[in-house]
Amino acid sequence: MSDPVEIMWHGRFIVAKQEGKWEYVSRARNINAAVIVAIDDGHVLLVEQYRHPLKAHCLELPAGLVGDDEEGEAVEIAAARELEEETGYHAEKIELIGRFASSPGMISETFDLVRATGLTRVGEGGGVEDEHITVHRVPVDEVPHFVAAKRNQGFAIDAKMLLLLAGDILR
Repeated sequence: MSDPVEIMWHGRFIVAKQEGKWEYVSRARNINAAVIVAIDDGHVLLVEQYRHPLKAHCLELPAGLVGDDEEGEAVEIAAARELEEETGYHAEKIELIGRFASSPGMISETFDLVRATGLTRVGEGGGVEDEHITVHRVPVDEVPHFVAAKRNQGFAIDAKMLLLLAGDILR
């Protein structure tokens, strides 16, 4: 039998909860996220933006919320929308890879990883409102050097970037 879940704090996007001795954070309305590996002619699209919790710019894969505006939104639809908003690229194909947990000891949020291919530049990207996203189109074989350079500039590196660094790490 599990302990009852107590809502400690509820905001617009997140909810702090306690369940027995466990404290964790959830997305409000059980919203999920989509993380996009966008591959284009031997290049991958990366984004950087300032992340207030880290007090630093962060290098990341493009990503966004699923169903934040439309309940029941399909992951592929949300991923295509977020890819265009953040990077300015339209994907001919969005392929669902699977669901993953980002920090399962602290956050109940999961994300669906998708692969976007057949990319066409249709806009500037940069995100919506005050996101101020910078887009990078990086040759796949140069990703480790690009990440190291950003880290040396004081950037935070999102853990999901490990997907692109695994080959170098495992060698």
